Amino acid sequence: MAEKIIELNEALDTAVFYGVNNQNMLCLKNLHPEVRIVARGYQVKLSGNEQRVDKCEQSLRRIEQFCVEHGSLTEAQVADLVGGLQVEHPHADNLITYGVSGKPIQARTHNQQLLVSSFDKNDLLFAIGPAGSGKTFTAIALAVKALKNKQVRKIILSRPAVEAGEKLGFLPGDMREKIDPYLQPLYDALEEMLPQQKLTEYMEKGIIQIAPLAFMRGRTLSNAVVILDEAQNTTIPQIKMFLTRLGMSAKMIVTGDLTQVDLPASQKSGLRDAIERLSDVQGIQVVNFDEKDIVRHPLVTRIIKAYDTAAIKQETQQ
Repeated sequence: MAEKIIELNEALDTAVFYGVNNQNMLCLKNLHPEVRIVARGYQVKLSGNEQRVDKCEQSLRRIEQFCVEHGSLTEAQVADLVGGLQVEHPHADNLITYGVSGKPIQARTHNQQLLVSSFDKNDLLFAIGPAGSGKTFTAIALAVKALKNKQVRKIILSRPAVEAGEKLGFLPGDMREKIDPYLQPLYDALEEMLPQQKLTEYMEKGIIQIAPLAFMRGRTLSNAVVILDEAQNTTIPQIKMFLTRLGMSAKMIVTGDLTQVDLPASQKSGLRDAIERLSDVQGIQVVNFDEKDIVRHPLVTRIIKAYDTAAIKQETQQ
């Protein structure tokens, strides 16, 4: 009698892996009836004849790999994977990763797809464009995918703590509670891609770090995907400081909207300055999003066009 305890990949969404009412595990048990399978959390215990236990472990690993890569799993796919068949996923086109409950996260527009393809070829990307064009969401999806595939050890997300035209005044609580209002959009994106329990665990272990830009000073960011959001609100010294944090085996994505700068009028946006200086540097790619990439409510596109038209009219009158 052999017994093995299998530790599952921490990137796995166990709810998807086991299936509704454990249907996926029941399917695996039916296909390996001579092996006793006891599963709990990220641990699976196999008991039985040594050769049959080894064969069941091989099946389990194939199913695990498929579920990590695709974020979804059905009983039919379990059966095919146990049988050694090549299983194609129906949402392969433009897929980045899978979110909570197997929801496919895809690059939905041309420029989102360009950002995805540029990620593999460059270590520093600038994603510039209007609100709602999917810059930050696509960037975070790429980071989550790299973490799941163990290409990096950490995800580091940052934003400048600049208020959008209004003063929040005194904020109660500790440092984390004071900075959270500035970082909430990053939490929102992560919550669509990782189960809450896994997200909490990653943040407690420092695998996913979310911090204001000021906290980046003095650090070397290695083996990580590092994302700076709302970079139009950085000063020139701030963005220079951030960009020079790039360490070995790391990638950076800098996102921003140059039409929504909240800095004082006398101060030039660090993002604009960086693009002017660095756009021709090898290993750096600038991806420009526009209103065609907006994936929010259709009214958002019309609102942005109206503001752009008004701004052009005002410039011609001056």
